[in-house]
Amino acid sequence: MKAHDGMYIGGAWVPAVGAGRIEVVNPADEQVIAEVPAGSAEDVDAAVRAARAAFPGWAATAPADRAALIGALRDVLAARKGEMAETVTAELGSPLGFAEAVHVGSPIAVAGSYAELGASYGFEERIGNSTVLLEPVGVVGAITPWNYPLHQIVAKVAPALAAGCTVVLKPAEDTPLTAQLFAEAVHEAGIPAGVFNLVTGTGPVAGQALAEHEGVDLVSFTGSTAVGKKIGAIAGAAIKRVALELGGKSANVILPGADLAKAVSVGVGHVMNNSGQSCNALTRMLVHRDQHEEAVTLAAAAVAKYPSGDPRDPGTRLGPVVNATQRDRVRAYIAKGVEEGARLVAGGLDSPHAQGYFVAPTVFADVTPGMTIAQEEIFGPVLAILPYEDEDDALRIANGTVYGLGGAVWAADEETAVAFARRMDTGQVDINGGRFNVRAPFGGYKQSGVGRELGPHGLGEYLQTKSLQF
Repeated sequence: MKAHDGMYIGGAWVPAVGAGRIEVVNPADEQVIAEVPAGSAEDVDAAVRAARAAFPGWAATAPADRAALIGALRDVLAARKGEMAETVTAELGSPLGFAEAVHVGSPIAVAGSYAELGASYGFEERIGNSTVLLEPVGVVGAITPWNYPLHQIVAKVAPALAAGCTVVLKPAEDTPLTAQLFAEAVHEAGIPAGVFNLVTGTGPVAGQALAEHEGVDLVSFTGSTAVGKKIGAIAGAAIKRVALELGGKSANVILPGADLAKAVSVGVGHVMNNSGQSCNALTRMLVHRDQHEEAVTLAAAAVAKYPSGDPRDPGTRLGPVVNATQRDRVRAYIAKGVEEGARLVAGGLDSPHAQGYFVAPTVFADVTPGMTIAQEEIFGPVLAILPYEDEDDALRIANGTVYGLGGAVWAADEETAVAFARRMDTGQVDINGGRFNVRAPFGGYKQSGVGRELGPHGLGEYLQTKSLQF
């Protein structure tokens, strides 16, 4: 894998201040594939100063011209789709087909949506005797996770640029190569120097320095709720805006009369895709007690259709998790499920391969709402099936966590599903297998975050309001 030995700051690749390095490991074979600089507070400061210097000119650029450059960025991402998918596969372990279709395909669509939206968005409106202006917040510090490395970058950078903000990105240390490719794409698209800047590094050093920097006006973070709380506290102390997309424990509610086989199959796929490493993965399947055993049988058969192995092999549907720490964390949750009395139906603690950070696709039955595996985010290919008594009981279980990011409802008809979804405390609900929409707002209730990403709601996160009175 190609890696830059520097930071992308002010429109050029510049040497890092310090000598620290981060090794990038292929999770499928545990081999080091590259090294990147471990950025310091000094590197972050240089990037923020570059973004601050570029902000007035970019904010004054006509929205249509900003949108055109985002469109050029989309075109570069599309032209380099194969290279980017291979890089995601190498450093994350995602099966190549999923990397091409989702890890790269979705960000291309998101960038395209902001190329269109940025040119048509109403940055000014008249209300009575006032003109209301929507203006860019300023310099954005974007801190992104490893689980969808390109998508999360684009979901922050594209709306920020469309709004007229400049950006400093600190990507996850597990997946910095994808971020470097994105910086190359920004440069190739002709986006002006300093508008986008990249500093690779660790969370406790570079990430914290970015969140604390007085030159950053808004911190946009995607990751764990625990880290999100720390970033929120740092930002709050400085009266600095935040956008936080955090953890989830999403419920897949299957009501009586729904197509059980389809609901279980789609639900299992939602958990197995990306090796369960999705914030909104439907890891809790709620089924009426009369259909519990049938759902268990269907789920066990469904996970058997997700063979794991070399993510470059077309026959592989389940790759490894991202690193050894994550593998051990997921296995600890599996052990906890057994210890607390859940019935292990498929998978378990044994690794399916001698090498690589693999976790066997796992299904638990007879899970009760108070069990650890029903309450805490596992972030691995582990499904918990919970029986419920009636719709009110299902709603109580679905809403009975500190999270509220995603969810799904299956019913015999759309009206019944929507009525149930309206009562769920969560930011997004799929109705009878509803498809992902790049223009629909994505974000959570409760401890799943603050703010929204994607579409006009995502663009609005990077704007502040001024009223002119006449």
